[in-house]
Order: sequence, then structure tokens, then C-alpha cells
Amino acid sequence: MNLSIPMQIKTLRITLFILSLLVTIPVFSQTMGNSISGVVIDRSSKKKLPGVTITVPNSNIAVVTNDDGTFQLKLPTDLEFSGIIAQQIGYHQTRLSPDYLESHNPVTILMTRATHLLPEVTVKSGDPRKIIEEALRKIPSNYSSDKTMSSAFYRETVRKGNRYIAVSEAMVDVFKNSYRNRNTAGDKVQLRKGRRLISQKAADTLAVKIVGGPYMPVVLDVVKNEDVLLSINELDDYSFVMEEPEMLDDRFQYVIRFTPTVIRDYAMTSGKLFIDRETLSITRAEFSLDMKDKDKATAMMLYRKPRTLRFTPQEMSFVVNYKFSEGKSYLNYISTLTRFKCDWKRKLFSSPYVAFSELVIVDREDNPEEGIARKNAFGQRDVFYDMVENYWDPDFWNDYNIIEPTENLEKAVTKLRKTIKQN
Repeated sequence: MNLSIPMQIKTLRITLFILSLLVTIPVFSQTMGNSISGVVIDRSSKKKLPGVTITVPNSNIAVVTNDDGTFQLKLPTDLEFSGIIAQQIGYHQTRLSPDYLESHNPVTILMTRATHLLPEVTVKSGDPRKIIEEALRKIPSNYSSDKTMSSAFYRETVRKGNRYIAVSEAMVDVFKNSYRNRNTAGDKVQLRKGRRLISQKAADTLAVKIVGGPYMPVVLDVVKNEDVLLSINELDDYSFVMEEPEMLDDRFQYVIRFTPTVIRDYAMTSGKLFIDRETLSITRAEFSLDMKDKDKATAMMLYRKPRTLRFTPQEMSFVVNYKFSEGKSYLNYISTLTRFKCDWKRKLFSSPYVAFSELVIVDREDNPEEGIARKNAFGQRDVFYDMVENYWDPDFWNDYNIIEPTENLEKAVTKLRKTIKQN
């Protein structure tokens, strides 16, 4: 399975891909160094919270909870540890001290939903379009003016029905130039290490390649890449509605829903922007491709397919999150979700597929001495699964911070491995 994103969301493509690779390695290891693990739970509902960012203050180290709300944060031995902070949209920030963590590891983090709203007069009088315009204008001051080199963990999965048929993961380096301009020229991604596990059942072979991939921190950085979402020149194409505000990192966020008001010859996107009330920095974007016109959606998603294969698009959605740190906002998390159905014209029933990928920035260096050489850069047309190695290594991830696999994913990986060995 490989997820690769073209340069513009307007020209997203799903290109030819065959799930037919022989893999005989485990996908996950349980190697631990100096680490903190635990689960994040909603204090009131007791539900486990996915997508919570866990950071170490005064450092660039971070990780994100998985769908089970669990996490594992690995710490370098020379770190001056000052505890951890849990942050999530709609919740108050939760901070735990080193002393508490020493006696509670694994730890249960209880997060309290934020119930305070912005003053009613602010919500009613605020012009959502003007807020977005100002947020776009303030990008050079709200985001890093320095070059940065980040380490990121990336995972992608494909399900056929309820059964996983592909799991891949990698560590990548992400180099970004200054945000003084909304321009991704010079931004690069480098594959550091990765691995894959793919079903070899003939019935699981499917000739499609799904949008996503390790290149997505370049393309889906909605703040820097104006072609991916809202450019200042395209605001007339949308309507904007102010929704109830939310909290992130104990900071009030404007929540603005945007919807297309024009019809183009391509499928447009709609969604929500979260904008910091104080700094007017964009902290989060949730958006999806319009599926009302199936032909337009298919044209955006499908590059080519076997003549007798029918493709039906159902959903393509994205989440892009930024973390506020020392007066600036930095890219923190990206996920893509794609649902579609495929069937052969002579068959009665179609098969549903779900492709999901996520990338989390786990560390960052400002003003690195070196960037990423062009010859080492991962290109938007490169095939991820052709570039990763297949070998048995119980210490594969060493001290890297990764998104912990969910219980369901762990079971799926075990089942996939057994199936491959039997074949």
C-alpha cells in the first residue's frame, strides 16, 4: 500500500497499484527505553480519547494517542525532563509533573472538556471571512521564519470490509523553509526507515493507489501551501459561518465552517477551520472532498483502472493540526481517510475499502546545519512500498517515538503474518 499526494488537492489522483508483494516480517516491536506510557480518558464520559497530543515542555518531543487513547513517549537519556502536557481540541490542557509520573507509569490522564465559551457579543459580531483573511495575512508572523528539520512517524493502513489487508509504517525527516511566503518550494521529505505487511490473497489484489503517503507534510500543510485549501484569491468561492468556539491548549479558538458557493469543473472541498482568538493563527483544518457529483469525485481520485473494474468514491477527508509553542505554531499532525467501493462488472457485489494514513511530528530542530539533498528526497511520484526494507528486527524502532498500534491493529498484523507464513 502506498499513499502519494500530488502537488494540489485540486488534482488529487488515485493511480495504479497492485497489492501483491511478499512480506515475511513483523510490523511492530515493543522495544522500550526511558519511556512513559498510558491512556487518555475523558473525565466525564470515561471514553478513551484518540488524537491527543502528548508533549514534553521545553522540548520539541511529542507523540499522539491512537484510536484506543493509548500512547508511549520515549525520552532521550540526556533530557532535562519537566513532565508532560496533554492537549486536545475542546479540552483543557492537562499537565503532569515528573514526580507524579515516576509513581504512575503507565499513567491514566483524565482530561476535562472545556465548557467556557467566548463572550456572546464576540461570536455574533465577528465576521468569519474577515477573521480568515486576517489569519492568512498573519501567517508570516504566526509561523516559523526559520528553516526547520522535523522527525515524523508515518503509518498507513488499508481495510477490505472489516479486515486489514495492508499495514505500512516509516520514520521520515521533514525539511521546511520559512513560512514568510505561502510557498512549498524547497520543502522536502526524506525516508529514514520503514516496513510493510501486505496480504497476498488473490482476492485482495486491487489495482488502485491511494492519495496520501510520506510526502503529505509538504502538500497538506494548508497554512503554507495555498493551493491545497483556501487562498486569499479564492475566498469569494465560499461562504463562511461562525460555529461555537472550542479550546486548545487552554486557548480559545474561533471555529469557522466553509462551504463552496460556486460550481467548478472539479470537486471542491468543505470543512472547518480552527483559528486562535488571540494570535489568529490557524491551528487546525478539517475538510473533505465533495461527493455529490460522483463523476467529478472519481475524476479527482482515479487515474486509471482495469477496464472491467467499477470504482465508486464514498469519502476523502483530511485533518491537519498545528501545535502552539513559544509564540509560534508548527505543523504537528496530518491524517487522510479515503473510502471507496470496487467491483468487477461480472460480479454481483462490490467490496468496500478504507484507506487511512496519519503522520505525527515527534521532534523538531530549528535552523539545521543541513537540509535534505535532492537525491535523497522522497518525491510525490515515488512509491513508498518499493522503498522500504523487509526484514526481521525486534528492535526496529529503537528509541523513536511512534503512534502505538491499537489492539485491533495488533491482532490484524498477527493474522496477516500467519496468513503469509502459511502461503
